[in-house]
Amino acid sequence: MPPAPPPTTPPTTASATPPATRATTAAERVYHHVKRGVLDRRYEGGTLLTEGELAGAVGVSRTPVREALLRLETEGLLRLYPKKGALVLPVSAQEIADVVETRLLVEEFTVRRAVPAPPALLERLAELLAELRLYADRGDLAAMTTADRCFHAEIVRHAGNEILSRLYDQLRDRQLRMGVALLHAHPDRVERTLDEHAEILDALRAGDAEAAAAAVRGHVGRVGALVRGGGEVR
Repeated sequence: MPPAPPPTTPPTTASATPPATRATTAAERVYHHVKRGVLDRRYEGGTLLTEGELAGAVGVSRTPVREALLRLETEGLLRLYPKKGALVLPVSAQEIADVVETRLLVEEFTVRRAVPAPPALLERLAELLAELRLYADRGDLAAMTTADRCFHAEIVRHAGNEILSRLYDQLRDRQLRMGVALLHAHPDRVERTLDEHAEILDALRAGDAEAAAAAVRGHVGRVGALVRGGGEVR
């Protein structure tokens, strides 16, 4: 009989898990709780988070909360204020412009390099497009944005340039946050987003590198124009 999976609840005082391991586990739980809240806009830009509130929400002491907040500060999502808490930072208009510009440079180049697209890539993109449609039907904009980001990341990876893949991965959290904010502000973009991803996939299936690049340029450009038009993303 296979061993039982590790518990998903925090260890009790009777657990044999060493205190250091428990603290690390608790810090990870706080980290993921806060980061998920920031990316799906439960904690919008300008929100002040306190250690006590987060400790209560996750069911841990304040020590792992501090560790998690420090980690999130290094990722640029929060700014810590001693004895006050952590401020969720909005994404500035300049950062939005920088992300869109970087996406255009990376994605236009890599979508051309992905042609002719291997069957495995086309199959995976079709699966992700189906996920996009499913989440759109459910109204789950956070999950839809994650599937959207994965769709583009698959193309970037299949271009075969590891440096560009790592660079693109560094944009992940900013893309997710901007994408959720955009869909909330412009619900009409949901259907258009599905159509634009279908256009990219159709061009790759046809083996037309220029059409694929044009579809990516149009998609990212329209997204960028809408997000920039709203100023900061909170």
